[in-house]
Amino acid sequence: MTADPQTISVLRPALGDLLRHWRTVRGKSQLDLALDTGISQKHVSFVETGRSTPSRQMVIDLSDALSVPLRDRNDIMLAAGYAPLYAYPEAGGLSPEIDRAVQRMLAQQEPFPALILDRHWNVIGSNEASAKFFGKFVDLESRQRPRNLLHLVFDPEGLRPFLVNFDEAARSLLWRVKREAVGGVLDAASRTLLDELAAYAAPSGGLTETSAHPQNGHMPVIPLKFQAGGRVVSMFSLITTVGTPQTIATEETRLECMFPTDDAAQAAYLEFMNIRQTVQT
Repeated sequence: MTADPQTISVLRPALGDLLRHWRTVRGKSQLDLALDTGISQKHVSFVETGRSTPSRQMVIDLSDALSVPLRDRNDIMLAAGYAPLYAYPEAGGLSPEIDRAVQRMLAQQEPFPALILDRHWNVIGSNEASAKFFGKFVDLESRQRPRNLLHLVFDPEGLRPFLVNFDEAARSLLWRVKREAVGGVLDAASRTLLDELAAYAAPSGGLTETSAHPQNGHMPVIPLKFQAGGRVVSMFSLITTVGTPQTIATEETRLECMFPTDDAAQAAYLEFMNIRQTVQT
């Protein structure tokens, strides 16, 4: 007998399981969490075992103390029997205020590339310089949207053949995936992304997580060095995030602005882009 689809409920993790997971991730004991929230250790234990039903405010306090990302806070609220607190990005994306600021920064970054990325490195916006610069190496229109920046870099049919320091840059980017994960925790989609990147032909030494640590004592950053028009264009990135996000979209969005590493790189970039103007770094 086939069950009526309307009677099938979505299985969600229990509240206690979610709290224990985030306690483990943050390296906190029940006593630590009790001290951070002013809730008794006994009460914390009862909430985790399901012997006590927490109030809505208590769930919020526990999530705050564990620095749970906003998307995952919704899961905790649902597990506790409360409505989600935060709208999902699909419900409207960035607020008008944040979007105006981001668009202003994209425009101000010209003539250098700037990209808006989601938490899985998908490009959800860019300035004109980005399309023009990357389009000189790759047919962007042939790539499926949303274009993923890491796939673009690692793909042998993407930017990889034009990166003269691919091994070094690849390891630094893998390190960034873990370091810049929302809440400092790799979700399932991020781990899948890492597996997909590892499926490409690996650089010397492989693409294992343990090798994804930059080692460069000559510069304060690991640049991407593009072979462009017979010259090397060396670029590094500055990352902008919202300091006090109150929506999932705001928390998970970041702006990546690329700059030449020095005057020689800037001159090479401007020549490659056929820009005949003086730009201050």
